[in-house]
Amino acid sequence: MLDRRLLKNFDLSLFLLTVAICAYGMVILNSATLSLEFPPLYFVKRQALWIGLGLVIMFFICLIDYINLANWSRYLYFFNIGLLLLVPFIGVERYGAQRWIPLGFFDLQPSEIAKLVIIISLGRLLAEREDFEHFADLFPTFIHVALPMGLIIYQPDLGTSLVFLVIMFGMLFMAGAQIRHLAAIAAVGVASLPLLFPLLEDYQKARLLVFINPDIDPLGVGYQILQSKIAIGSGGIAGKGLFAGSQAQRQFLPEQQTDFIFSVLGEELGLIGALLLFLLFALLIYRILRIASIAKDRFGFLICCGVAVMFTFQIVVNIGMTVGIMPVTGLPLPFISYGGSSMLLNLMAVGLVLNVGMRRHKIQF
Repeated sequence: MLDRRLLKNFDLSLFLLTVAICAYGMVILNSATLSLEFPPLYFVKRQALWIGLGLVIMFFICLIDYINLANWSRYLYFFNIGLLLLVPFIGVERYGAQRWIPLGFFDLQPSEIAKLVIIISLGRLLAEREDFEHFADLFPTFIHVALPMGLIIYQPDLGTSLVFLVIMFGMLFMAGAQIRHLAAIAAVGVASLPLLFPLLEDYQKARLLVFINPDIDPLGVGYQILQSKIAIGSGGIAGKGLFAGSQAQRQFLPEQQTDFIFSVLGEELGLIGALLLFLLFALLIYRILRIASIAKDRFGFLICCGVAVMFTFQIVVNIGMTVGIMPVTGLPLPFISYGGSSMLLNLMAVGLVLNVGMRRHKIQF
């Protein structure tokens, strides 16, 4: 049972911000899917189901003292590794990638759940180590992240693997790792990119080339980003109005309900609608970092930092790719893009942060 005294520490602002962003996303999703050849409100109803289920899971996460997750982190880590190992054998393939395990009522994407698992397990690993004076002190962290990351790259899912890298670097920085060590690793990684290019899948190479020059294939690989930029650019200050966007309603935007849903928002609600979303996201990240600053221990602090880094990176990359300043990666926009696994992950992550905030002071009996 949840002690009533813990409820006094429940961050209502973070909870309401999360619900508000989900509601905003439902409005945009309704418009983005209105013209698609599906039954009325098909996507909206399913998204509402994931949100409802996610809120229930969020509540149950709040019941469990997050300290227990530190004890279970090893089991969670290897359980998720097991799920990732199953993907090549029983996974469903879509868009040239095999990432989903069919469960009947929906397809589970283990790589999404792996983000939260890596935050928890990495939080425990880093919480137990306070000295990062030597470069070798970083090796256990690299090995810990490399295994699930390698399995995700194999699917292939380069976008999600980049999320793992950013989470790792962000949590290492907040844990006290030397900046010069992290900078050296990042520099080596950037310098090695030309060597890694031949190892990429053909569609990944095409995405990078189109990012450099979108006009090289305007009716093929470059079509998606060009239509996205047209949609956002035509939205102007106030937008064309809900259900009135020409690019979205005439289905010129591929994946407009998932990866490119921000393009629909930009076209139909304009700069004002986009700034409202930015404000909500900024407040969400602020509340998460606020809870991190008052966490009662290092483990709780690192968990909150990991969640903040994950959300921030996905928001920046998703919006960046829709406006053409970043390559297309397939990362969803948190709480806005359609998708069960992604929505459940996001709400579970918020639940974990709420858990840390609720237990920021020890209860006296």
